[in-house]
Amino acid sequence: MDNPLDSEEQTPSEDAQDSTLSPLEEEGEIAADYIEELLDTADIDGDIDIEVRDGRTYVSVVSEDGDDSELRALVGEDGETLEALQELARLSVLSSTQRRSRLILDIAGHRDERATELRELAEDAVSRVQGGESSVHLPPLSPYERKLVHDVVAEAGLVSESEGDGAGRHIVVSAGE
Repeated sequence: MDNPLDSEEQTPSEDAQDSTLSPLEEEGEIAADYIEELLDTADIDGDIDIEVRDGRTYVSVVSEDGDDSELRALVGEDGETLEALQELARLSVLSSTQRRSRLILDIAGHRDERATELRELAEDAVSRVQGGESSVHLPPLSPYERKLVHDVVAEAGLVSESEGDGAGRHIVVSAGE
């Protein structure tokens, strides 16, 4: 007879613990496990934080000792490596849950820095339209980045629309009708 402790199945207490997680918290746990395994494989130290806010899961990786140089390699030029890792984490969630994820992965504070840059970009576009330009075309942005810009433009009482396809999709800011 098999010893139940040798089984790979979860114990009832583990099942109960997992069932108390919301779907967004579950996404965060799965993505964090995936990223932690990646960090271990790459022999990079980092702490992983999971937060659920505004209907999204945010997974952040920060350095344990304040030195972000190793983690910055995972961000890549213009955040391209970070975007790829985010997609891999989302695929890990999809594979485990059969649900698409909109989780956001941040490494070494890159997304916060980028959000500040985007806010400044949006505020500049708002100022130009308020100064008399009929419309301002911004450079191509990711869907998440476009949302951040749309929010800033809406706060200012102006109109923003996404135009273009794929990697060329960008925002046009105007005063509206």
